[in-house]
Amino acid sequence: MAFDVIISGGRVLDGTGAPPYRADVAISGDRVAAVGRLDGAEARQTVRAEGRFVAPGFVDCHAHGDAAVFDQEVQLAALRQGVTTFVLGQDGLSFAPGSAETVAYASRYFAAVNGRLDHEGPLSVADLLGGYERKVTLNTAYLLPHGTIRYDVMGPSPSEASPAELAGMLARVERGLSEGAVGLSTGLEYLPGRHATPAELAALCAPLGGLPYVTHMRAYGAKAAIGMTEVGEIAARSGAAVHVSHLHGPADVLLPLVEEALDAGVDLTFDTYPYLRGSTILAMIVLPPSVPAAEVDRAIEVLASDELDGYWETLADTWPRVTISHAPGAAWAEGLTMVEAAEHAGLPPADFCRKLLIDTRLEAGCVSARADEGPEGEESVRRVLRHPVHTGGSDGIYVGGHPHPRGWGAFARLLGRHVRELGDWSWSEAIVHLASHPARRFGLTDRGLLRPGFAADVIVLDPATVRDEATYGRPRAVATGIDDVFVSGEQVLAGGALTKATPGRALRSR
Repeated sequence: MAFDVIISGGRVLDGTGAPPYRADVAISGDRVAAVGRLDGAEARQTVRAEGRFVAPGFVDCHAHGDAAVFDQEVQLAALRQGVTTFVLGQDGLSFAPGSAETVAYASRYFAAVNGRLDHEGPLSVADLLGGYERKVTLNTAYLLPHGTIRYDVMGPSPSEASPAELAGMLARVERGLSEGAVGLSTGLEYLPGRHATPAELAALCAPLGGLPYVTHMRAYGAKAAIGMTEVGEIAARSGAAVHVSHLHGPADVLLPLVEEALDAGVDLTFDTYPYLRGSTILAMIVLPPSVPAAEVDRAIEVLASDELDGYWETLADTWPRVTISHAPGAAWAEGLTMVEAAEHAGLPPADFCRKLLIDTRLEAGCVSARADEGPEGEESVRRVLRHPVHTGGSDGIYVGGHPHPRGWGAFARLLGRHVRELGDWSWSEAIVHLASHPARRFGLTDRGLLRPGFAADVIVLDPATVRDEATYGRPRAVATGIDDVFVSGEQVLAGGALTKATPGRALRSR
């Protein structure tokens, strides 16, 4: 037989959890054509994989590449880690569906996380997915962002949704699902998502039909029971499957909550990334709920007044733990802690922070350290990621001059440190956590396995050298150890460099 591509001589990790086995992988068109001994078979292209694993491409369950996926630097960062699919629309905020005003709001409020899309006017899910189709190297899948939908119906209102408003949101969810969305996401610590009641969220989950409700919960860490209790309530009322985003915190708190939910019959999965620091918009870290951050002009009026004067004193322990990642107009501050930047500016940290928020119109982003950094914190990360319902997610944010390194290193760190060095997973288990399990969760039923007839998203992985190179000091250093990657049958990474191919598909659930 003649094939388009044969990847020969490697050991296959097929995504089922089976041990690696010696086999060749053949590709015809955009599909895996054969897996086995193909001695004597002909192909237009042959890739030698001796000493390496051949595996299905990874699904990043939580990526903020909604605008950044068009950036070749971001594409390279993902592919060098084996990631071939981004799940977008995270944390309840993205660009569609919505009117021109809604698109502008989501772009402005979450600019330090998702970046800005080169688009003006209204945007549907179908339009957004069409903009990704074969325009980038990576596949994209899209979650309906609840906060965007709520804003489109209710604006920034903190009120409980009326029956008419709920019906309007429900209609947008149903249309978005019909246009290809793979679930519904919430950001219950962001605006306007934090105003939603469990009843509202359960009603909007009703049409999901097996697709997941993906949630940035209302509380994490030591207070995760608050968030997980609400997750259980929404699941019970709607019957929806649930995927919890970036489930971080003390393992002694989190793992019993996961088990309680599973014992109660919740169809639950979650993602984590292997770092102790987080990253988000600065306003969420430092501003109290009383500040109307969804309305920038009003928020700036509050910041410019003396209304918060007593409040800033409560953040003395926060300033050393916050590093500025994105500061439009003040790039010199990126990579400095709030204390260091304030000293450079000759201001107390509170005054500098307030000035930064005003000057950037709340667009500043940050990396935030947890109080439990160190061996105890890493042990919690290890225990959580070993749970069988865990999936990999980078929570990659690609905006700013000094972003969190997780977008460049999370998956490679899971492989190099947590598989090869620490043995938290076997190599076979790693592929389940990073490819097949997340593909199933998001209804991508022809991805995540190396099996004839499946989409040919294929990576070639060197188990001896794969590792993350990105650090908090050098956050954009690309990973090593994955040099050859195919997406939909086309080679997008060859010898560690991007090719000119853009075969990425806008994936719909099946």
